[in-house]
Formats: sequence, C-alpha cells, structure tokens
Amino acid sequence: MSRIRVIAAAGVLAAAGWYFLPQIVEHVARVEAAPRPVVPRGELTEEEKSNIAMFEAAKGSVVFISTAERVVDIWTRNVLTVPRGTGSGFIWDEQGHVVTNLHVIEGAGEANIKLADGRNYPATLIGASAAHDIAVLRIRIPSNPPAPIPVGTSADLQVGQKVFAIGNPFGLDWSLTTGIVSALDRSLTGDNGVVIQHLVQTDAAINPGNSGGPLLDSAGRLIGMNTAIYSPSGASAGVGFAVPVDTINRVVPQIIATGHYAPPALGIETDELLSRAIARQLGVRGAAVLRVPPNSAGARAGLRGARVGRRDTIIPGDVITAVDGKEVDSVARLLARLDDYRPGDVVKLTVWRDGEEIELRATLQRGD
Repeated sequence: MSRIRVIAAAGVLAAAGWYFLPQIVEHVARVEAAPRPVVPRGELTEEEKSNIAMFEAAKGSVVFISTAERVVDIWTRNVLTVPRGTGSGFIWDEQGHVVTNLHVIEGAGEANIKLADGRNYPATLIGASAAHDIAVLRIRIPSNPPAPIPVGTSADLQVGQKVFAIGNPFGLDWSLTTGIVSALDRSLTGDNGVVIQHLVQTDAAINPGNSGGPLLDSAGRLIGMNTAIYSPSGASAGVGFAVPVDTINRVVPQIIATGHYAPPALGIETDELLSRAIARQLGVRGAAVLRVPPNSAGARAGLRGARVGRRDTIIPGDVITAVDGKEVDSVARLLARLDDYRPGDVVKLTVWRDGEEIELRATLQRGD
C-alpha cells in the first residue's frame, strides 16, 4: 500500500473512532467518584523543622534588588527609565544599610529594594569595594524595619558543613536552596579582571539573581554572600562561590564610615605582567617590586625596586615570595595576603634579592 493510502486509511479510522466514541461512552456503566483519601504523613523530620524555622527567621532580612538605567530618546529628548536587572541583598544594621554585590548595581542609574513584607524603597549607594565585589546601599524605612541578619564566622568553616542560600534566582523571590561547603579559599577572576580571593565554594544551587544574597549556616548565621557561579551554560552546575563573612565584616564597616575601602598596603608599585616577566627571568615565583616611593611602608621596610639600565633594560629589584610564611606567586596573591591584615599591622616579608632570600618587616599603611 502506498504511503498516501496508508495516511488516508489512518484518517478514516481516526474519523470513525471519533464518530463512535460518544456512543461507546454512553454504554459505560457510571460509578460514583470522589477525591482520594489523604494519607496522614505524620510529623515532619527534625531536619525539616529546623530548615523551615531557619528560613522563616532569615527571610525578613533578605531583600529583592531591582535596578534600572536612564536613557535619553534621541528623537523626543525624553528621559526614560529602563529595567536593567535584579539581584539579592541583606539587611546589615538598624540604620537601613543593605549589603549586596557590586556587580548587581554597577552601571545602574537607580536601584529599588523590596522587603519580604512587600514594601518598596529607593536605595542610595553608600560605597563599594571592587576588590571584594561588595557594595553597600541604604534605604530609609520609616517604621518596623527588618531585623539585621545574624553574623557568623567563616574562619572555622569546614568542608562538608551544611549551608543554605536565600535569594531571588531569575526573579523568583525569596527562594531557598541547600547544599554543603564544597571547598575553601578559592579565587575567581571577575569580568573586570579583579581577582577575588578567599571565596567559599558551595554546591547549593546559585543562579543569576542569587548574587548578593546570604549564604547561611544551619544556625541561620551569615557565613558568606553568594557572588558567582562556574557554569558553561550560565545556570547552576553545583559550583557556586560566596564572599566569606569575615571579609564582609571587615570591609563593610569601613565602607559605611568612609564611603570606600582602603586596603592595607606596602605603598609600592607593581604590575602583574612585568612582575611575571621579571620573576621568570630570575627563576623565582613571586611579586616583583617595580618602584618604592619615598616614605612608603615598603621604603621604611627596606624594599628595593627595579631600575632602568643601559638601552632601557630593566634591572630587577626585590621579588616578594611570601608574607608571614604564606606563599606569594603573583601580584594578585600578594594583595590578597596583605588584605588579611589591617593598616598598622606588622608583617614579615620573604624577599628574593641578588640570588638569595632575606626577611624584612613592614608596617602596613592605608592604601588608596
């Protein structure tokens, strides 16, 4: 039978089926029907009760952030407000400060914050730290402000510890995901080229929109701020990263007080590409010192910078290979090591100079 005849026959049978179906249904015996009885589930497990209690306690401290940018219509000269993106954040204190990721609000002309109870407020940018992808906003809440999120510690986190992420993935507000601490002390290079250090890795589902939201421990304490995912598809792949709370608790108060973060520094001049070239030339791993300004912390410690020789050749100076015994293999790693301290702290520098290692002590200064 040809393909056309088969299709035609199938069409006839289908038509016949639909024609006879009402007659067949009429001859089916009718029976009474009712909803199925519900099987009692019993008590929730203790873990479920704990998860629910933790979420209900923390939910009010988490906010939904929507951003917009202002554009000018070139034909009418009218200024339009165009939605830009969404993200998450959390209430930091009773003064209405909200902490989020810098990349959530970067480039936006305005930001609006929605609380868990539905109230909306325009936000003002207080300051930010690009080195940590942290931004601080502020909203004016006339009455009944949400409770600040409880703050924990990240120095004592352990791989395998249970964690919870609350945020607004894909605009789905106040979503809870769970997982564990997968690894500690990770580093990640952002789109702006800045290397963010000491990140907490987790397999809790983190998606676009979760950025800026809190990562909590089982006690409901803040242990990190969800900041990025590693995923070829752009969606959650079980590899998420959070800025540790110890970093947040060091950086945020300074941003609130001064509007910016001034990291501890040696006051020296370095460059990642030149540093790699010099270190490779000397056969060592570290951060090459290019210039040591007078009266800087590096100058007082006795650091020596590179010099320009004949025919514009560079004569290497010191290469910093460790800070307080912790390895330094790049300029980014040096900055991360120093960021663990505060201005005024004294650190021991291991330095490669003229073919041998020496030790210097430096009192850190405030950076730019």
